[in-house]
Amino acid sequence: MYIGEKLIDRAPFRWGIVGGGKTSQVGYKHRLGAMRDNTSFVLTAAAFDVDAERCKELGRNLCMDEERCYADYKTMFAEEAKRADGIEAVDVATPNFLHYEVTKAALEAGLHVICEKPLFFEAEQGEEIKKLAEEKGKLVCVTYGFSGFEMLQQMRSMVTSGMLGKINMIDLRYAHGFGCDPEGDVKNEGQKWRVDPSKVGRAFVLGDLSTHTYYMSQLICPEQKLKQVLCDRQAFVGSRYPLEDNAYVLMRYEDGAVGRMWCSCVNAGDMSSQHIRIVGSKASLEWNDARPDVVHYQIQGKPEQLLYRGLDYLAPEAQEDERIGALHYTGLIDSWSNLYKRFAIAMDAKDRGDEETLKQLVYPDLEHGIDGIKWINACAESADKGAVWVDVK
Repeated sequence: MYIGEKLIDRAPFRWGIVGGGKTSQVGYKHRLGAMRDNTSFVLTAAAFDVDAERCKELGRNLCMDEERCYADYKTMFAEEAKRADGIEAVDVATPNFLHYEVTKAALEAGLHVICEKPLFFEAEQGEEIKKLAEEKGKLVCVTYGFSGFEMLQQMRSMVTSGMLGKINMIDLRYAHGFGCDPEGDVKNEGQKWRVDPSKVGRAFVLGDLSTHTYYMSQLICPEQKLKQVLCDRQAFVGSRYPLEDNAYVLMRYEDGAVGRMWCSCVNAGDMSSQHIRIVGSKASLEWNDARPDVVHYQIQGKPEQLLYRGLDYLAPEAQEDERIGALHYTGLIDSWSNLYKRFAIAMDAKDRGDEETLKQLVYPDLEHGIDGIKWINACAESADKGAVWVDVK
């Protein structure tokens, strides 16, 4: 069981954040995830907000050094670089359209980067950042925040060990109802930019929701390579057009497996947002984020088994992040904390040149972020062409 002891042989990374201020829907999740155990990251500096006074006010209320709450990220990077105790890693928790420029500037300043999803607008930007990160010897991690749940690692272990047989179908869903009210598009600060094409690119829920679940399917089924998608999307709140608030996606994989994804923010009344079902030739697995501690294991012709988090029969990978023991429920912040713990281990390994540790770590990295860009753009291209099959490239 993990009880919060440090897992890197150094002090916690001095960490800064860009965005994630008072009007952000994700800033608190980043801070809770990063500093859960005080052994991986310590919040040292911030450019929380485009409003400089709001930035300083939040910093004061978080008991930060007000001098290190900056008016913008460029100033933060420049001033922190002058300090012996300057930041070593930065979180990009801004609206999507700023991800690329802030990530690039952070790498140029010699910082590791943790970036919100979806990563950037174009795969070419991802490849450029990949080259820059390699030149600088730094990592870019992506906060697919749900992917730190322990039972996803259990599913991965069962899939890769062949317990399901050949994977034939992957059934995915991220569909809630919190976008049903169109007033949120004009009154909610965290939602306004999400329905503005200039700030989110070619998609709304395909980027905001489905990239989470798509990455989780990659985590569980690492050998499944997506080949083609067919996407039909709608804007049931018409003012969101040409963006979508609902989409259905069919998928074809290189080995002949097929899949589907339903993503929506107008699934009125639904509170169990994410569902994942992996169907093999011998057995199936099913998980949903309303009960993240349980995996349904269904072998053809046998009674269903329920696998519970925290028990000894689970794979070792599913027990590495175990914190509180069976019968005690985990939540989303546990998932975020597990991710940030892995990010810190990866950053430390990168700084030490420990490539063997990096190869063994399972976390959403830059390559997965680029895959997310390709997913969004392929879905948008398919939908814009009239719901036709397009190659994922």
